[in-house]
Amino acid sequence: MKKISLIIATYNRAHSLLRTLESVVLQSAETELWECVVVNNNSTDSTEEAFAAFAAEHPAFNLRMVTEVRQGLSNARNCGIEASVGEYIAIIDDDETIEESYIESYIEFFDSFPAAMAAGGAVRAVYESSRPRWMSHYTEQMIANPLDLDVVVTTFPKNRVPAGGNMAFRREVFDRVGVFNPRLGRNGKSLVGGEENDLFARLRREGVELFFVPGAAIYHHIPDSKLTDEYFDRLSFNVGRSKRLRAEADGCLQELIADERKKRIATYILMVLYTIVLQPLKAKYLLRMRRGISAGIESD
Repeated sequence: MKKISLIIATYNRAHSLLRTLESVVLQSAETELWECVVVNNNSTDSTEEAFAAFAAEHPAFNLRMVTEVRQGLSNARNCGIEASVGEYIAIIDDDETIEESYIESYIEFFDSFPAAMAAGGAVRAVYESSRPRWMSHYTEQMIANPLDLDVVVTTFPKNRVPAGGNMAFRREVFDRVGVFNPRLGRNGKSLVGGEENDLFARLRREGVELFFVPGAAIYHHIPDSKLTDEYFDRLSFNVGRSKRLRAEADGCLQELIADERKKRIATYILMVLYTIVLQPLKAKYLLRMRRGISAGIESD
């Protein structure tokens, strides 16, 4: 058994996947300790051929591709978990690159903390062009989900969880609370998410602490196509839709609706503050985000 399996689900992002894999083969961890399982989720571009060529150019590494025909990120990640052999499992996305210490950091963490079940690391946004002027801390959380808690291992606060694009687990976690919910998570062009929040909520209900591992950092590459008004509006709505789906499953929809009302009030206050400091674009997009999320929550 390998110490850790790195799982990357991919769908029609051949070029981006190769960039991710270039960072994977730069890992400081000894190659015999880990494997990388790429899950091809019905890609129709050159993903399969591009991966085969890359793996052939890097025969010293344990790189392999499996196929999941059921569409959806949750299905693909679940397939990767089942196909993997590692004692620990780390999950990243195909639009990221990872620090050279990434795999080694997670191995060292789980070896050093035998009671730890789940962890996450830093997420740093890398913009294809530049960070837009309209982006605030709040709208960036929705688009890039940057995260950095400390320079040492620490626990996540109760209102935070690891990012979906940078999380790691002991294998027995999935026997204990199950795998990712296929009703949630990206599916083709759908932007419904929330599958990782759902999993972490199940873990916390079991009393599992979530740890931050500083050496296991990733870089989330944000293309210009994710900074358009059309994408922003679709994403906002689907963030709300994802929240509703989770709340319906947990039987707490009314609590979610009440909480969203409070957030709308907080949004108006923040808009006033941004306007006072002469940042009207940030105020505009903050309101746009809140309206989209609210619409998604209120949709049947």
